[in-house]
Amino acid sequence: MKKKFLMTATVPSMIGQFNMENIKILLEMGYEVHVACNFKDRSVWTDKRIEEFEKQLLELGVKKIQIDYARSPYSILKLIKSYFELKNIIKIEKYVCLHCHTPVASMISRLAAKKTDTKVIYTAHGFHFYKGAPLINWILYYPIEKLLSYYTNVLITINKEDYQRAKKFFHAKKIKYIPGVGIDIEKIQSIQVDRNAKRKELGINEKDFFLLSVGELNKNKNHEIVIRALSKLQNSNVKYAVCGQGELEKYLENVAVKLGVKDQLFLLGFRTDIIEIYKSADLFLFPSKREGLSVALMEAMACGLPCVVSKIRGNTDLIEDKKGGYIWKDVKNEMELVYCCNKLIQNKTKWGNMGKENREKVELFDKKIVRNKMKKIYEKMDGLQDEDYALVK
Repeated sequence: MKKKFLMTATVPSMIGQFNMENIKILLEMGYEVHVACNFKDRSVWTDKRIEEFEKQLLELGVKKIQIDYARSPYSILKLIKSYFELKNIIKIEKYVCLHCHTPVASMISRLAAKKTDTKVIYTAHGFHFYKGAPLINWILYYPIEKLLSYYTNVLITINKEDYQRAKKFFHAKKIKYIPGVGIDIEKIQSIQVDRNAKRKELGINEKDFFLLSVGELNKNKNHEIVIRALSKLQNSNVKYAVCGQGELEKYLENVAVKLGVKDQLFLLGFRTDIIEIYKSADLFLFPSKREGLSVALMEAMACGLPCVVSKIRGNTDLIEDKKGGYIWKDVKNEMELVYCCNKLIQNKTKWGNMGKENREKVELFDKKIVRNKMKKIYEKMDGLQDEDYALVK
């Protein structure tokens, strides 16, 4: 009988976007893999995208498990319900180990694992407490994460700020730094695009200056500041496109209308041709207030785009100011963003050198490197033959 391994996250997009390579590693190692998340949640993915993901899991022979996780830590009744759901499943299936993602699912998973004496790997895709985070984030998330670190065999961090904080203050048996979830650089570079044809398809002219962002339409991704900066640029040839969907779509459209830049904003929704769009753009903007280590930013770098990014952890791991682009310090300061964008709009000679810098730097984050590191962690967890990975009882 095959040993069983559980992968869990609050929403299916976390597994589908960032953990399919990990699932493939586990399958290659001979595990029976199960995925537990809230497949009913439509806050990130559409019905169609979730159906495609479920089909993908089925084709791989991965069992899908519905857990009624809530995204909010304040949904107490749902948290309690999901705890008992998961604990009962773990008791029945007797997993060798579980690998958890996202704060709420990881909290529930580690509590259930502690109760069932199950080994745990936890990947923190960016702690909610960080330099400059709201005080409520520190009050709510920090003590929970610190306490639950006692119930964690391996804590994986994906940026240097989180790694240093975890090493200093947390109590997981092993704390590892892994450079993100990895991107397939070879595949990205192999994709060819007719730049002018793709821009025409999107409604962007050949002579326009094409700004691009990728990410869910929510407050954290901070797309509104770019729209406000767009109005301050006062250049109708500058176009801004966002690949992603979310609750703020209508709100962002209304902001653009009020500021008189409706014709310069393109909300493209969920895209399957994202690499082609990167390769048709002139500049990548990443204005997030909080990130772990952004796949979208790494993909933009691999496509040779200069990047203008907010000064937050993760972004500063990837972009060096004035080399791969520009870093602006205040995520609320639209005029600073205008200044950074103008420096590139008005000086095309910088594009090539910055793009080259980004292509070279992102090689360190190739999925082959990440894959090898993750495989070693999974191998160590199997039976915990290395006592260094065992929890102190």
